[in-house]
Amino acid sequence: MPPFFSNKKLIILLTSLIVLVALIGFSMKERARLTWPEQFIHDTVGGAEFIFNRPAQYVAGLFENISEIKSVYKENKKLKAQLKDYAALQAKYQVLNQEFQSLEKQLKIGSLLDYKARPALVIGRSFDEWNKMITVDKGAQQGIQKGMAVVTPEGYFIGKVTAVSQLTSVVTLITDPSESNQISAAVVNKNERAYGMIEGYNADKNVLMFEKIPIDKKVKKGDKVTTSGLGGVYPEGLLIGEVVSVKPDEYGLTKIAEVKPSADFNAIDYVDIIERTAVSSSGSGDAAK
Repeated sequence: MPPFFSNKKLIILLTSLIVLVALIGFSMKERARLTWPEQFIHDTVGGAEFIFNRPAQYVAGLFENISEIKSVYKENKKLKAQLKDYAALQAKYQVLNQEFQSLEKQLKIGSLLDYKARPALVIGRSFDEWNKMITVDKGAQQGIQKGMAVVTPEGYFIGKVTAVSQLTSVVTLITDPSESNQISAAVVNKNERAYGMIEGYNADKNVLMFEKIPIDKKVKKGDKVTTSGLGGVYPEGLLIGEVVSVKPDEYGLTKIAEVKPSADFNAIDYVDIIERTAVSSSGSGDAAK
């Protein structure tokens, strides 16, 4: 036997190459159906791809979702911080807007009244004397004197200066129930003016007691009450409040009216301190009221 055919390994290698080439050529032909070995290989590979590919896709999708959640969390945190800043800015705007409106009213009152108004900031108010007095940041160095009338930025009369230091002053409110705290006042209506005295405050009803009104004067609910200027302490015409009820006194000689203050005494932040001088009717000078 020739030595070529005695080499079994070489024969097997050549045979395998021939079969492989034949299979490659056979597989490259266009056929309607695959052989069962090809189908088996395709199905096996496809199943393996399905088994390994789907978990890989799931894991990749999971990491992508986690990344998106992180991104959404960061954006949400950023939006919350911006919302917090917006709320703070809005609150600051409201405070500044209120202060602006208050100062604007003060400027308007100062320009309309015949009295010189000195704006002041309320810096103190004790809870045990809530209805009695406040402290403001203007004193003798700013021209404040004892006895000056004090009004709100809207022009509502609230009291007078009773103590002055160099940089601050104490204002006694008209709601102080002390007997010494009396105010000469007048009722203004279409028919006539009726004079009397504010002599007390009812904290439960939040009303001032307007007493000594002549019995023959017509005073009714809704009438405005102002300072009269007759007592020599306060300027004339500063609005105090509005009549809510009227009745005769216990002797039937005078009338007593309950007056609801125009000012909100629980929210006094700024005031105007009024000098008791006014431009005369001729406009040529100042005249004391």
